[in-house]
Amino acid sequence: MYLKTTISVAAAFLIFLCSLAAPAQENWPEFRGPTGDGQALGAKLPVEITEENGKWKTPIHDKGWSSPVVWGDQIWLTTATEDGRRMSAICVDLKSGKIIRDRIIHENESPEFCHPTNSYASPTPAIEEGRVYLHFGSYGTTCLDTQTGETIWQRTDLKCDHFRGPASSPILFENLLIVAFDGFDVQYVVALDKETGETVWKTDREIDYGSDNGDLKKAYCTGAIFEVGGEPLLIYPSAVATIAYRPKTGVPVWTAYYGGMNASARPVRARNGHVILTNGMGRMVAVDPQGTGDITQTNLAWTSAKSIPKKSSQLVIGDRVYMVSDKGVVSCIDPDTGQPVWQERVKGAFAASPIYDGEKIFAFSEEGEIFVFQPGNKFKLLGKSKLGDGFKASPAVVGNEMILRSFSHLYCIPK
Repeated sequence: MYLKTTISVAAAFLIFLCSLAAPAQENWPEFRGPTGDGQALGAKLPVEITEENGKWKTPIHDKGWSSPVVWGDQIWLTTATEDGRRMSAICVDLKSGKIIRDRIIHENESPEFCHPTNSYASPTPAIEEGRVYLHFGSYGTTCLDTQTGETIWQRTDLKCDHFRGPASSPILFENLLIVAFDGFDVQYVVALDKETGETVWKTDREIDYGSDNGDLKKAYCTGAIFEVGGEPLLIYPSAVATIAYRPKTGVPVWTAYYGGMNASARPVRARNGHVILTNGMGRMVAVDPQGTGDITQTNLAWTSAKSIPKKSSQLVIGDRVYMVSDKGVVSCIDPDTGQPVWQERVKGAFAASPIYDGEKIFAFSEEGEIFVFQPGNKFKLLGKSKLGDGFKASPAVVGNEMILRSFSHLYCIPK
């Protein structure tokens, strides 16, 4: 009995030490954070999130669904006029909420159509020390000096017909800035030299879409890089299929078909090694990423169409996957089978991706309600709050502060 008790205490102390060894994130450099999967481990975030317990609140003009990114004391995000004629970048001081820079990046005489549920400023920027990379789809990609706000380089020659507006966000990998153009007319992935903006590689999507209808070829996804077989692999969903590339060269490695279009969720990787993908039409698959060629018949572990989100991305916590559907069904999934461990409905519509602070999961509705629940094999709602006029942008977390972009304002919610 004494030995068991000693081991138990020692294990508890080890868990406590591990929690201390997981510091909160200092920067939030791209869509879904430094690891690209919504993990803000080590942050101490409040269960109740309201304007009353906020640190500051800053109005953001016009319309944009891009998520905030943070480096040091700077928060960057994009916005655009409702008609797309003016596209801007905004820099906000993390400590005070004061707008440091508000600069027009593009002025367009005849913008292409953008669906009302989307915006002309939906792609999330990427940021690193001294530089922020702003992407507005085919309208242009721009690198700014974060200290001066001056343009370092700009590309406006990478084109596609987004048909209903852009949304894919760029990611940084070594010396590259990588983003997809999955349009109505053309579909490709491009890697730019982040120092100069010059094209390092550009690879057309070699996908059998099964149709000449360009509407069925669109996607809005952000890629993810995982280590597979000791090598980095860029996994980038499109319509109908996902392709994995060598990120340094753009050479395709494998393709997995599972149908659908309008993919927007960023891939995540489960503990068993499988990559979780959704197609934007309510279907989710698990793919073993070790393979070459067409792996559809050999490497798809399972598929599911049970309350799958069409917009937001999933969270992987331990040996479970968590997600929130567009209509507010919260699910805990077994990644080995794809079967729900539990499902519960909460109020509202959802587009923003949830985050996890190491203890709690946060989900943000389009009506402005914030649900906080505990991961585990049973649904446990910890709290529900109301803030602002609704969320489509996903939050950023730095230290013990949450940066939230509503339809009209930017908020800082401290511990």
